Amino acid sequence: RLAPRPGIPTRPARLAELAQRVVLDNYAPAAVLVDAQDRCIHAIGPTERWLGYVAGAPSHELFAIVRPELRTRLRAAVQQARESGEVATLPPGREPGLEVRPVAAEGEPLLLVCFLDALPQPAPPREAPAAELTAADRLPELERELAATRAELRSAIRNLEQSTEDQRAANEEALSVNEEFQSANEELLTSKEELQSLNEELTALNGQLQETLDRSRILANDLQNVLYSTEVATLFLDRELRIRFFTPAARAVFSVLPGDVGRPLADLRPLAADPALIEDAAAVLAGAAPRAAEATTGAGTWFNRQILPYRAVHGAIEGVVLTFTDISERRATARALEEALRHTEGASAARGHFLAAVSHELRQPLQTLTLQQAALARIVRSEEPRRLVERLKATLEAMTAMLDTLLDIHRIDAGVLRAAPAPMRLAPLLERLAEEFAAPAAAKGIDLHAVPCAATIRSDPPLLEQMLRNLLSNAVRFTRKGRVLIGCRRRAGRLVIEVWDTGIGIADPGLLAAFDDAGPGDDVQRERPPGFGLGLSMVRRLAGLLGHAVRVRSRAGHGSVFSVEVPLVAEAITPPAAAPTPPPPRRGTILLVGPDADQRELLTSLLESEGHRVVAAPESDAALAALARSGVRPDLVLADDRLDVGLDGAGLAATLGLRLGTPVPAVILAADDTPAGALPPGVSVLTKPARPATVLATIGALLPQAPPVAAHVAARVATDSPVIHLVDPLPASRAALRRVLESGGWQTQAHDSSEAFLAAYRPGATACLVLDASLPDMSGFVLLEQLRANGDAVPVLMLTGFSDVPAAVAAIRAGATDFLEKPVPRALLLDAVGHAMDLAHDEGRRAALRQDAAACLAALTSRQRLVLDRVLAGHPNKNIAADLAISQRTVESHRAEVMKRMGVRSLPALLRLVLLAGTATTEPTP
Repeated sequence: RLAPRPGIPTRPARLAELAQRVVLDNYAPAAVLVDAQDRCIHAIGPTERWLGYVAGAPSHELFAIVRPELRTRLRAAVQQARESGEVATLPPGREPGLEVRPVAAEGEPLLLVCFLDALPQPAPPREAPAAELTAADRLPELERELAATRAELRSAIRNLEQSTEDQRAANEEALSVNEEFQSANEELLTSKEELQSLNEELTALNGQLQETLDRSRILANDLQNVLYSTEVATLFLDRELRIRFFTPAARAVFSVLPGDVGRPLADLRPLAADPALIEDAAAVLAGAAPRAAEATTGAGTWFNRQILPYRAVHGAIEGVVLTFTDISERRATARALEEALRHTEGASAARGHFLAAVSHELRQPLQTLTLQQAALARIVRSEEPRRLVERLKATLEAMTAMLDTLLDIHRIDAGVLRAAPAPMRLAPLLERLAEEFAAPAAAKGIDLHAVPCAATIRSDPPLLEQMLRNLLSNAVRFTRKGRVLIGCRRRAGRLVIEVWDTGIGIADPGLLAAFDDAGPGDDVQRERPPGFGLGLSMVRRLAGLLGHAVRVRSRAGHGSVFSVEVPLVAEAITPPAAAPTPPPPRRGTILLVGPDADQRELLTSLLESEGHRVVAAPESDAALAALARSGVRPDLVLADDRLDVGLDGAGLAATLGLRLGTPVPAVILAADDTPAGALPPGVSVLTKPARPATVLATIGALLPQAPPVAAHVAARVATDSPVIHLVDPLPASRAALRRVLESGGWQTQAHDSSEAFLAAYRPGATACLVLDASLPDMSGFVLLEQLRANGDAVPVLMLTGFSDVPAAVAAIRAGATDFLEKPVPRALLLDAVGHAMDLAHDEGRRAALRQDAAACLAALTSRQRLVLDRVLAGHPNKNIAADLAISQRTVESHRAEVMKRMGVRSLPALLRLVLLAGTATTEPTP
């Protein structure tokens, strides 16, 4: 028996396939498998009875190839099967039946459409005519036909509606496309017009470009002629440091020919030694700053070499430009000037050292004489000795003025003294000078008169005052009888200040020499007192420094007229405010350091007579040792500028400040002015000889002054003396706060704990409590709660060293009038105490504040109120921004606007207003 060959079906398989084909051909209905797009995928059985291809291109679409009489019924069945997901059956009758079955294959929705043959209709009995058929016999058939017709009708309606929707969508799409076409057409028309306009602009631009090219050609020719005519050797290099262009003068520095254009600079042999030339050029090309240097040739010619970047129109560096300028003559002149300058500086330095030494040696005895004169003036009572003391004072002032003038001349010649012109009113200066020279003029029987002037000028006030003072001093000094007049007149937009006198005058040959250091030298001028030329010499130098013209007219024996011409300004000067009432003087401990024993003794007597405590020492080391032994804490240092050993006055004050932990002011008595920029803060310099009144005034300005009594303190009733109870655990802080409160005029009692305060406190008395939050045993918050629980409404100011919003909320909710963070500024503490006392005694003012606070809160927007509530709850800005879904910058803007509308600058002040209004709903966060 032979085995079956592979690939060839066996006989049983062939028979099974034959049986299946016979069954399918004779008994199974024709069927077709369609996809979701109604396309035929597979057919089974004799489908040619139901399906057929139409004319034209072949199609697999089911409804296109199905028989027309079945198309409507088939469409209804397919639609029903897809909508319900179940088998849709149209049973056969006179018409073929249909069965549409949903099939799922690999996730794809398919439909199996089966075509059922129509049932055979029995022939009517031959003996019974059709007219005799009863209605009951035809009723089932009619009902089936009616149901089929209804299904077909519903399907047709649905199909019609779907077609209508599709047609409407297509119509809308067509309208949209039409609109797009119209828009595109308009854009094309616009583009056409723009192209026409652009064409016209291009035509105009072409003409302008041609004109620009012509101008550029002319400019290039002009530039070439300029470069060729200059004597400055110039080379233009590109980015590779190759020669692009050079001027004929460059042959004096390089052996360059026209054929060298395009060669690297390194290939040229320079005639001037300049080893850094290539390196500097590369650095400038890389973006460094322009480089400059000097180079010399073997023949002794010097060139100033500069390397600048060659920048294109867009700003990029496209190369470098080398210029070589002959500076041989300038270097020779500079060498001569340097030599002369060295000689001049040597002479000036020697003169300066000599004047400084002379000034110091002269000012020391002058300072001693000034202090002695002041001491004599305090103890002399009879008329004749007092007159002599006053004459001694005038002599000392004259000597001091001569010495100051001599040093000012030196400072002007040395260029140290600088002018600072500014608008100034002339009237106060003239009034002050007239008042100053009234007494000397009256003593000589001279009538001194100042003509009022309301003009505003531009000058340096101190320097102009010194000029006019010297002119008036000369006029009074050299006028034996008659009068002296100072006034001003307008002339061609300027103001001329004139000083007239009826003195001995100046002869014509001496007018030009009047302003020299030695003064005029004729016989008439020899009659003048010594020192004539010094003041006028100072006037000449100051006039040159200020740029003011100075002139003189005079006749010997008839008097002189000196004039100063200054510029007028149109701007108005705000008159100075009235000087405030000087505060009461504050006494202190003065550390006096100076090598001169006489001066120390006189200054000690002067200071002690004013109520100061004085610790005196000859030099800084001895002063520090004396302070260490006595334990005294000085309030101010008064020292000489030249101490024998150790620190100078400023250094001594700085050392004391470091040791004491707080700055110590200092007053330095110097033989010459010290530049203000070289002085440390809190250090003042007085030039010797300093008047005792000036010394005392300067010390009074630097010492901590007793402040003016605040308005709320001045308004207190004398019979009601309120007491400020200060509770602070730290002795140093307690003492400092007590000094501040007492300086404001408040009666103060200090306590170191809550228990000590309760033992000394009398409820019902007019008082205020300044309370530290961190107290041992019973804290400040507990004490405040206990006072409020007992019904005590004493105003309480809470102090803390670690302020935050929740703590401020807790304190003010507990009944504190204010919440302040250490260190508390003096003015803020006094204002807070006065405000608390005023509110405690003025319920009307409290009500007004409450009403104002409520009005301010009502003016806030809803978003600002939300931000305010979260700020007072202690939330940071970023958390507020996250809660309200806004940016952190917006939160900061809302906070600033809330502070502005509420009229406060701090969170505790804002919290006080909110709580005072009685509308705060925010609780402090834990």
